Amino acid sequence: MIKRIAHVGIATGSISDVAPFYELMGLQVDSVELVEEQNVRVAVLSVGESALELLEATDRDSSLARFIEKRGEGMHHITFEVEDLHGALGMLRSQNISLIDEQPRKGAGGKLIAFVHPRSTGGVLIELSQSPKGVD
Repeated sequence: MIKRIAHVGIATGSISDVAPFYELMGLQVDSVELVEEQNVRVAVLSVGESALELLEATDRDSSLARFIEKRGEGMHHITFEVEDLHGALGMLRSQNISLIDEQPRKGAGGKLIAFVHPRSTGGVLIELSQSPKGVD
């Protein structure tokens, strides 16, 4: 079911404050995108076949802002790319896995995404993503 680790999401108070560290380590910001539906700005830094996503809340009432307020900046989630997101969600639902998203929604880069609740994953927020058809 899992094709690869697509990216690791890192919650930040400010992308511009955090990005210089990763640039110092030899990475570069490939793109920055506003995902209005989630009230988040996303900076993508490629790392081989995976990526880091630096996440910055654009609304203090967003789920990311609440996460940072409760837990502080740092690792937010791990994203696994899957071939068939609808099928993966159906399989997880059939095994009584707690889902945050019952149905896929639009994420950064035009991908379909859905989150699995940390209570079913040993405390780690897991995102599943599916690339748009014809894009890997």
